Amino acid sequence: MSEEIWKAYTHGIAAAINEGGIYIPSMLLRSYNSLGISESEAMLIFQIMQYTDVERNDFPTLEQLADRMGTNVRNIGTMLGRLMKDGFLTIDDYIDSESGMQAERYNWSGWLMKAAEWSATAKREAKKAERQPAAQETKPVSNLFSVFEQEFGRLLSPMECETISNWLDQDRYTEEIILFALKEAVFAGKLSLRYIDRILIEWSRNRITNVEEARAHSQKFFGGRAK
Repeated sequence: MSEEIWKAYTHGIAAAINEGGIYIPSMLLRSYNSLGISESEAMLIFQIMQYTDVERNDFPTLEQLADRMGTNVRNIGTMLGRLMKDGFLTIDDYIDSESGMQAERYNWSGWLMKAAEWSATAKREAKKAERQPAAQETKPVSNLFSVFEQEFGRLLSPMECETISNWLDQDRYTEEIILFALKEAVFAGKLSLRYIDRILIEWSRNRITNVEEARAHSQKFFGGRAK
């Protein structure tokens, strides 16, 4: 690589870094086709993310989005309507902290929630395929998110959904052991994913892989309470 090309390359990298950027979870890129989101619709949400996170514009106009996407306002409206109808995108009302006035902003947590459920289900199906046909069937992984929402008394945030998915996909915890850790947190009155994560890490360090071993561990260290 010549010196001129190298300088142009480094200048381009520096300019790109200074421009800032957005973080796109990999499961969004992996899931959009399976969830029925078109490439144009996915790019539209990415452009909304860009406006929000980099340009500090929580609610770009249809005209701004159409200009950025190289299309017309009608197409943007159609895509937004479809994404909102299917629960991938919503418009939230909020009070602007500076002006004190009511404002609107786009919220793409619906896509994150569906992507997290898709990722967990895909992982579970892959594991199931490796087992013998006679293996016992268990509840769908999507129920795991519902159980957490019931115990928390609210919808899970996108970050919380991603954390639970990572417990299954990366840490290889079973759904059964995760639910038992949730039960432990409820009993202790410390209902947070951080506390549940500490429980799971503790069990992992002690090579605890099933509910029976976890129950015995709890009985040993917490006064023998039965679950």
